[in-house]
Amino acid sequence: MSVVCSRRPCARWLVLAIVSVALLLIVMDMTVLYTALPRLTQALGASASEQLWIVNSYGLAVSGLLLGMGALGDRAGHKRLFMLGMGVFGLASLAAAYAPGPALLIAARAALGVGAAMMMPATLSILRLTFTDDRERAVAIGIWASVASGGAALGPVLGGLLLEHFWWGSVFLINVPIVLAALPLTARFVPRGARNASRPWDLPGSLQAMAGMILCAYGLKELGRPAPSYALAACAALAGAWTLARFARRQRRQPDPMVDFAIFRNGEFASAAAAALFAAAALLGMELAFSQRLQLVLGLSPFEAALWILPLPLAAFASGPLAGLLLPRLGSRSLLAGSLVMSALGMLGYLLAQDMAAHVQVTCLAVLGAGLGAAMTSASATIMQSAPPERAGMAASIEEVSYELGGALGVTLLGSLLSAVYARALDAPPAVPVPPAARDSLDAALEAARHLAGGAGEALAATARAAFDTGFAAVMAAAALLLLGGAALVMLNGRRA
Repeated sequence: MSVVCSRRPCARWLVLAIVSVALLLIVMDMTVLYTALPRLTQALGASASEQLWIVNSYGLAVSGLLLGMGALGDRAGHKRLFMLGMGVFGLASLAAAYAPGPALLIAARAALGVGAAMMMPATLSILRLTFTDDRERAVAIGIWASVASGGAALGPVLGGLLLEHFWWGSVFLINVPIVLAALPLTARFVPRGARNASRPWDLPGSLQAMAGMILCAYGLKELGRPAPSYALAACAALAGAWTLARFARRQRRQPDPMVDFAIFRNGEFASAAAAALFAAAALLGMELAFSQRLQLVLGLSPFEAALWILPLPLAAFASGPLAGLLLPRLGSRSLLAGSLVMSALGMLGYLLAQDMAAHVQVTCLAVLGAGLGAAMTSASATIMQSAPPERAGMAASIEEVSYELGGALGVTLLGSLLSAVYARALDAPPAVPVPPAARDSLDAALEAARHLAGGAGEALAATARAAFDTGFAAVMAAAALLLLGGAALVMLNGRRA
């Protein structure tokens, strides 16, 4: 029997702790690989394209299945789906930790995404069921949003700490004991809640959404290759767009759709969803390039790289609750737009200060983290407050899709941009041989440089690092433009509302 949390205050907050730990695992797995990527690439021999798929298969699976899993939770019970998802997540983590090659690691990461998609919609639903007092529920959702915003930024830090003492698979293996500890606590303390067996589960629609996003991502990744096939990229992107159009058409015809697109007519809701997407895209795309630069260009260890990244998640965690307090006073539009502009200034500031004194760089990272944390927290609160009560479950799913899809798009767009700029900027002296693999990624170039005699190896390594720095600058500038574009969209949409 589950404990009735409304009568046991300690149990209510224990439920919040369980849900927060699960959410932390989900969001950190979006970015925990960033500091492990150089070692993982060397151990498995992954190409630049495989690296992006290893990172991105998780986010694409989560964002494609989230909406359908929310409906399945209503039908089967959110506690049951939460526990099943936790089990899938634990088993997939074990498989990923011991994956012998890139293909199996990509498959394991996709399975991790399935488990995360089963758990994530249940987290907010469980909190709504557990906390019946409005004030307590607001505090609980504020903590949930803070974990969601800070957890993604914390992922590379955890990865760096683990890699200081263990092999790359430890970033996945750490999930297993946490899952084993959380499962019995979930069974004991999390309330079951009501089930709605009449609620339809649109599995074909979920698969359509996931297939459309994967095809679009494949097309974008193809453009980022050193020698892209423009025909293949166009075909994949068109097929993805067609599939997503079919998904939208299917939803409009469903009597009880996963996504009722009419909800986006609410200006505040649409602005908040867009802000969450833009903020997640900028954060995850920037962190992917930043963590690689720290290790491959600056030569830092994973632990040292983690310490450099730490100001970002700390500032995000701190700014989340503050944004919740300021939201009623400043209003959704002003706070969302201001947070995104603040993030863009932090991003541009770091681009200009990347070779300056350490305290200047740390300040820029803190400004960036504070802006992103405030943007994500205020977006979460706005989405949940602006949706009608009967659409709360759908609103929560759309909010989570905004984060996960934004992260996947950020990795795809900015990761592909990094690869494309790096390949075109790699211009070694005529006397230095440049193997074709060296244009694929900085990892491959540094590996090739180790096998060149004399000063040729050093020249290739220096040229490759300079080319990566050019790509990193392009990523930072593009991420700042994304954030400024998101702020402009929020302001324009608010004026039309």
